[in-house]
Amino acid sequence: MKLITKNKKAYFDYEIINSWETWICLKWHEVKSIREWHVNLKWNYVVLKNNELYIKDMHISPWKTLLKKDSLKSKIERKIFIHKKDIIKLSSKIKEKWYSLIWLELYFKWSLIKLKLWLVKWRKSFQKKQILKERTLDKEANKLMKKYY
Repeated sequence: MKLITKNKKAYFDYEIINSWETWICLKWHEVKSIREWHVNLKWNYVVLKNNELYIKDMHISPWKTLLKKDSLKSKIERKIFIHKKDIIKLSSKIKEKWYSLIWLELYFKWSLIKLKLWLVKWRKSFQKKQILKERTLDKEANKLMKKYY
C-alpha cells in the first residue's frame, strides 16, 4: 500500500465510527495524473445522490501530455463504488444529527487507486480542548521520563 494523500485534520475534528475501502470512477488521464501525484483532496466532501455516493471538488490536474487541457474539468463529481447494503446503512446514519461521511486516505493498493471513507461523528469544541490538554500532559510526562532515565 502506497499512500498518495491523507486527511490529517480529520483525526482531530471527528470521532471515527466505521470505515470502508472503496474505488473511484476515474478516466485514464486522471489515473495518469494521480500516479504522478497531481491530486488535491482538500475541501472536498462526499454526498449521497439517488442511493449512490459521489465525491465532490476532488481536484485532479490534467495530464501533462493531453492536448485539450482547456476542455477538461478538473473539479467534477466522481462516483464512489461501494456495496449497496453499505449505502443503505450509510444513508440512514448520515441523516442523523452530527454524523457525516468523509474521506481519510487516497492510496495505491496493488495497481488500484482506492479511497478510504469514514463514517464519523463531529466532535464538539469541549471534546477537542480535552484532547489538546491530554496531548500536552503526555508530552510533559515524556519529557520528564527522558530527563530522569
